[in-house]
Amino acid sequence: MNNNPDRIVAQVAGNPIMESDIDEALRSMGQRAQSYNNPQGRAILLDQIIARRLFLMDAQKNLMEREPAFKEQLKRVKDDMLTNYAIQKSVERVRVSDEEVKKFYEENPEQFDAGLTFAASHILVNTEEEAAEIREKIVSGEVTFEDAAKSCSTCPSKAQGGDLGEFGHGQMVPEFEEACAAMEVGEISAPVKTQFGWHVIRLNKKEEGGKMAFADVKDEIRQALMGEKQQAAYQSRINQLKILFPVDKL
Repeated sequence: MNNNPDRIVAQVAGNPIMESDIDEALRSMGQRAQSYNNPQGRAILLDQIIARRLFLMDAQKNLMEREPAFKEQLKRVKDDMLTNYAIQKSVERVRVSDEEVKKFYEENPEQFDAGLTFAASHILVNTEEEAAEIREKIVSGEVTFEDAAKSCSTCPSKAQGGDLGEFGHGQMVPEFEEACAAMEVGEISAPVKTQFGWHVIRLNKKEEGGKMAFADVKDEIRQALMGEKQQAAYQSRINQLKILFPVDKL
């Protein structure tokens, strides 16, 4: 939306509320912002900003900041913010080099094995008897797998003749994946039970996934190494601080 951030959209006792104030409120909402970034949503946010300004002015007028209860709340908030800032300072110099990322990738090949990948079609029904009957008709040539899926399957994939496309380790429930791993390409499975019902599976493709490309995992590696280094820096700083400020657990 093309909003002018310098445009005054309201005034409270002569104090302006800018379009940029609404933009800032949106930014603070994270993923929810999308549903509010429209004329109706921005109007709701403006009303909320106005309400907060009214409460702020009332608090200032009545000198609420001098009340002991508020001072105690302010101290807790300030202490919490200062603590978080100190923690941030303790880990802000942590860096992970490109060489460290590459070294981890090369020294831990087992973590980047894509494993088997499959392509399969299936027919999902409610009972083992029904699945067995459908399988027998397919194997005997009485009906094609695709036609049986379209007429009998309760899975939305029936519209594609039961085709589930390609998938890798962990993308299907274990019983389904184990059945695929034990099958040969083109084979029609015996009925397979999962939490969803009974499946008749046709394996369309099976191949080794091979090693994941470095380019595909380098950001994930960097993030993991950064987390480990930050945790180590955090613990090291705690150990240093315990020397400066002795801790006695009672």
